[in-house]
Amino acid sequence: MKTIVQKDIVETFKKLNGILSEFSESELNTVPYKGGWTAAQTTQHIILVCSGYPELFAGKTEKTNRKPDEKIKEIESIFLDFNTKMDAPDFVKPDIKDYSKNSLTLALLNIESDLLTASETCDLTLTCLDFEVPGFGKFTILEWIYFGLIHAQRHTKQLHDIFSYATKL
Repeated sequence: MKTIVQKDIVETFKKLNGILSEFSESELNTVPYKGGWTAAQTTQHIILVCSGYPELFAGKTEKTNRKPDEKIKEIESIFLDFNTKMDAPDFVKPDIKDYSKNSLTLALLNIESDLLTASETCDLTLTCLDFEVPGFGKFTILEWIYFGLIHAQRHTKQLHDIFSYATKL
C-alpha cells in the first residue's frame, strides 16, 4: 500500500509543479476573471490546505474500526466533480497579494516531502482525532494524505484552466 501511496504523491505533485512552471511570474499573479483567484492564490490555497499534516499525524490518534480508505471514494466524488463550485473556508483562503513563484514551488516541494515521509513512517490506518473536515467526520492518516492529493488534483485542473485563459489574453 505504501508504494502506491508514494507513487500517487509523486505523480500528483509532478503534475501540479508542471503546470505551475508554465506560468511566467506576471501570469502567475494576474486575475484571470472577475472574482477569480490568480494562479498564485490557487497554489497558495493548496499549500494552506496541505500544510500541517506532520503535526496532525503526530497528534492524537486511535485505532480505526473501519476500512482505512473508506472515505477516499467520497472525497473523490465531491472534489473531482468539476461542475461543482466550492467556497473555501476562511482559514484556507489565500491572501490577496503577489506571490513569488520560487516560494510557492519550494512550499510545494516541502509538502510533497512531508507526505512522502509520512507515507513511509506513519501507520496509515490510524484515525486522526485533532481535526476533521466538516461533513466528513474524522479521517485516517491515509485518507488525510488522499484528501490533500485529491484537493491538489482539483486545483491542478483549475490551474490548467487559468493558464489557458492567461495565454489567450
